[in-house]
Amino acid sequence: MDTTQQQALAEQLAKLRAAYLVRLPVELAALQALAGALQGGEGDRASLEALHQRLHKLAGSGGTFGLAALSAAARALEQRVMAWLAGALDAVDAAACRAFATELGALVQLAVPGAHAEGEKETGERTAPAAVGPVAHPLRAPGTAISVWVMEDDAALGQQLVRQLESFNYRVRLFTRIDEAERAAQSERADMLIMDVMFEAEGRNATEALADSPALRALGCPLLFITSTDDFDSRVRAARLGAVGYFLKPIDIPRLVNRMGQLLEQLSAPPQRVLVVDDDADLADHLCLVLRAAGMVAEVLRQPETIMEALAGFQPDLVLMDMHMPRYTGPELAGVIRQHDKWTGLPIVYLSAETDLARQIAAMRRGGDDFIIKPVSDAQLVAAVRVRVERARQLADQINKDSLTGLLKHASIKEVACKEIRRARRTGKPVTLAMFDIDHFKSVNDTYGHATGDLVIAALATLLRQRLRQSDHLGRYGGEEFLVVLPECSGADAQRLLDDIRRRFASLRFSHEGQNFSCSISAGHASSRPAGPGDDDEAGAAASDAELLSAADAALYDAKRGGRNRVCAAAGLTARQAAR
Repeated sequence: MDTTQQQALAEQLAKLRAAYLVRLPVELAALQALAGALQGGEGDRASLEALHQRLHKLAGSGGTFGLAALSAAARALEQRVMAWLAGALDAVDAAACRAFATELGALVQLAVPGAHAEGEKETGERTAPAAVGPVAHPLRAPGTAISVWVMEDDAALGQQLVRQLESFNYRVRLFTRIDEAERAAQSERADMLIMDVMFEAEGRNATEALADSPALRALGCPLLFITSTDDFDSRVRAARLGAVGYFLKPIDIPRLVNRMGQLLEQLSAPPQRVLVVDDDADLADHLCLVLRAAGMVAEVLRQPETIMEALAGFQPDLVLMDMHMPRYTGPELAGVIRQHDKWTGLPIVYLSAETDLARQIAAMRRGGDDFIIKPVSDAQLVAAVRVRVERARQLADQINKDSLTGLLKHASIKEVACKEIRRARRTGKPVTLAMFDIDHFKSVNDTYGHATGDLVIAALATLLRQRLRQSDHLGRYGGEEFLVVLPECSGADAQRLLDDIRRRFASLRFSHEGQNFSCSISAGHASSRPAGPGDDDEAGAAASDAELLSAADAALYDAKRGGRNRVCAAAGLTARQAAR
């Protein structure tokens, strides 16, 4: 976030806070009216429940808007109300009620900016902290090669690594001395740094050199270490330097490339999406503003009874929910969400002023995953949400993605294909399915071994990932076969794209024990047709999905029968595509 954006955020936060302070006296007057009407006994139950809701909201919002002392005092009064509600109200007499009303009336003195209780420091005016800014995005534009720097003092090993990484379409530069890389880092940038730990000829440990080199640290790109040393202290030093990978020699290239692909995918991942459910409109707007400033997409759900529609429409990565709300509690809403199989893995985090551990545990038993206690700093909130979404996405990837290529597995890509076909039918825009197959792949395994075969498969996956748009979907359909889903892509455009990928893959050079070789691919594609009779019902739609997949598969076999190393369109569908 640049200075202008930070200033704009600070101004928006200040406006929200000013509006909150304007409304605060009205809220305090309503609380005083409720407290003043208490007489003691069971007849006060409804008033006490209303007081609990309002004090809970005040405890959460006060701290967020810089009135920490007010927040703490409100929480203390809320806990007293909760204790009364948990027991027999006949034991609460009029004197206790008057004392409570007096204490509540004193909240007015804490509702002034700068006020603080004895022994406490007021947080004061809140500004937009730099820590809430979006994560830097170091990648080049889509379609351009990723720049990888390899620092390895063993020139032969370094050259071998360069050749293998270049076969994955990375632009690789080798440095055999640390000072060479330091000089280059003063004027150039890398997208990823792969570094040997020990530089024997120079007598330097790269982890120490990196810590002492401002130029290398300023690269700010993902760092992976390669080493022959596998002791705990070395791994700790790597972790302290922010390393995101630690690979032992001899290097397992497919594993290294897979890790590189995961890192690049994380850096180019779509913004995290957060649905905020909170009855306090001021606080909900504040949370959304802070999350959006951090590069996330955030929306507020104003009507909790529409939560399932909101989930389906917004597709959040995480739900941030208050625990105590007037009509429905957070645990009740979480319970409703968990009744639906599709949302069983959705992270639900309570953002609440609730400090009672037993109540927190009970709430998590009803479907919540974690608790963040209000008030929370903006930087804390962003960090907490970001790490939970990243973990959830990683877990989903492990379930849905192929371990070798990092692409969607058979069932997942097929599900995505069906979804895109149906979306194309609704919108009237085309979608193209493409099937890829590596030619004569069995002979690659038989001649060079399965490890090399895995490298070839991973290379095609990497190339596909680099050449396709973020809106496209790709998966490993089985063995050496891939399925690509291209939304809003006509047959003619798909033909050009797939042919370009075919040529680029044929130009890659693979190496095994001194032998160089290349591979080719065949591809077939089919594009969606306009909706027809029977397509508007479920059975007709399913038949249409299967038809398009079968057509793409048949086109692939046409390419195979036609001599391989070519791209074929599905027969019978191209005429309709041309007519559009």
